[in-house]
Amino acid sequence: MEIRNIAIIAHVDHGKTTLVDQLLQQSGTFRENQHVVERAMDSNDLERERGITILAKCTSVVWNDVRINIIDTPGHADFGGEVERILSMVDGAVVLVDAAEGALPQTKFVVAKALKRGLRPIVVVNKVDRSDARADEVHDEVFDLFAAQGANDEQLDFPMLYASGRQGWADYVVDGHKEDLSSLFDLIVKHVPSPNVNKDAPFAMVASILEADNFLGRILTGRVEQGMAKVNMPVRVLRVDGTIVETGRISKLLAFRGLERVPVDEVQAGDIVAIAGLSDATVSETIASPEVTEALHADPIDPPTLSMTFRINDGPLGGREGKKVTSRQIRERLFREVESNVAIKVTDSNETDAFEVAGRGELQLGVLIETMRREGFELTIGRPKVLTRINEETGEKEEPYEEVLVDVDEPYSGVVVEKLSVRKGVMQDMNPSGGGKVRLTFAIPSRGLIGYHNEFLTDTRGTGIMNRLFSGYGPWAGAIPGRRNGSLISAEDGVAVQYSLFSLQDRGTLFVSNGEKVYVGMILGEHSRENDLDVNPVREKKLTNIRAAGKDEALLLVPPRKMSLEQAIAYIEDDELVEVTPSAVRIRKLYLNPHDRKKNSRQKAG
Repeated sequence: MEIRNIAIIAHVDHGKTTLVDQLLQQSGTFRENQHVVERAMDSNDLERERGITILAKCTSVVWNDVRINIIDTPGHADFGGEVERILSMVDGAVVLVDAAEGALPQTKFVVAKALKRGLRPIVVVNKVDRSDARADEVHDEVFDLFAAQGANDEQLDFPMLYASGRQGWADYVVDGHKEDLSSLFDLIVKHVPSPNVNKDAPFAMVASILEADNFLGRILTGRVEQGMAKVNMPVRVLRVDGTIVETGRISKLLAFRGLERVPVDEVQAGDIVAIAGLSDATVSETIASPEVTEALHADPIDPPTLSMTFRINDGPLGGREGKKVTSRQIRERLFREVESNVAIKVTDSNETDAFEVAGRGELQLGVLIETMRREGFELTIGRPKVLTRINEETGEKEEPYEEVLVDVDEPYSGVVVEKLSVRKGVMQDMNPSGGGKVRLTFAIPSRGLIGYHNEFLTDTRGTGIMNRLFSGYGPWAGAIPGRRNGSLISAEDGVAVQYSLFSLQDRGTLFVSNGEKVYVGMILGEHSRENDLDVNPVREKKLTNIRAAGKDEALLLVPPRKMSLEQAIAYIEDDELVEVTPSAVRIRKLYLNPHDRKKNSRQKAG
């Protein structure tokens, strides 16, 4: 059977996973009476909750006797490491662009990688049924984007379809027949070349995705670059430099058939398969027949730009809510993550019982922390820090910069420009985007965006949309102002009491509610002024035997500001930590004892 391998790539929320649902449906992959959940490819709990794709996943459909292997890729820049690996497995790409939002930063990132690999993408303008769709303008934007990324003439002559993934149709014209996705299927078969592989050479493949299975152990997915693999055949695993990692046998060969992984006896070059039976092999290593001595080429992954310190939870409530609390357990889990996620790097920290974890962004590391807390881990997280480097030619310090694209209502554009300029952002473009909105483009140090998102949503009354993309390293921008307000810090251990919290409301915004456990050094809220303030949240009303003439005032509490994990990580300053347990996210001071805090601040000042 002929094979086509394609990746579906786009910015987050432009409809990749929904389109894959329809491709599976219309290719006859499901039985007529089979119950299929919406966004079937988002199988991870976190993906379903957040409505985003985090992990790349494979599926397969058959169209007119041609097997099309489809890889659904993440749309968020923080998970770009997944996308970079995946592109090495495919011969074509479907670039999906929203008919209203157009080409956003993540589209640029992925398109640049695809064009660099020599792929000739198919462009699909999705969601043309939106009331604010501007399909023709988006077509011009995509062409300009391809040209700006250095596309050759062949790549610039890209085929284009208009589609509605939700309604399940694609056509060459906006007002076409709108029947089904047959135009897209036919275009993939015609436009995407079959894999350029050597079927007669000894078996070899590069592992692109690693996952663990309770029954099969390590499962490595990749495209067979040459030869044929059979169950039980001996193989060796080679690093990029040609050294041998391990030798073993293929205990199981799994091919993708729809959403299922089906055991098969043998696979041919060009197909995307999963292999079980190896104990040490990992991503970007070559799995090959024993006679193969040279590793296949594996593309390098862009380096991490942000790091956080993962520590044990040494607070007063540590060990009460989680099952995995020791530094040894945290270390094992982090190094297990590194094996499957090549965009993350882990090193031992200078602090005891702490590890430096580097990744692409706050969201990527936030997803890792959220996954760990669901597995029963307790840990504390430090403030994100950008990873700087020294320019070898000039000897100057450089830091990561990001391209930020902001869609905001016109009345709020002034405050956004003002806040980002204070954070060392430089506005590069400003265009009206219709409907009373303005699209602003900035170049800004990654440091300047840490903790800004909450402020941005407040300033734009929740209507602004901000997209960001790592654009490279630039000169150190100097000091950037952080959070203006201080913290309300608990001076007592115990349980927060409504009587005390009522009187503390005037001091600032509370993060805790009545009945929550608190301890010395825990941050209860944001102070209305710039300094930190120690307060007593457990003080109860003194009772007397004198009956009051009038009723006590009703103590009405304003609902506290509950932060998500990412919001808490973005909120904290250098002397604060986020305490993460399976049942709670708390914010605390690095030094719980007030005397230690004063001593540390004096040392810094001196």
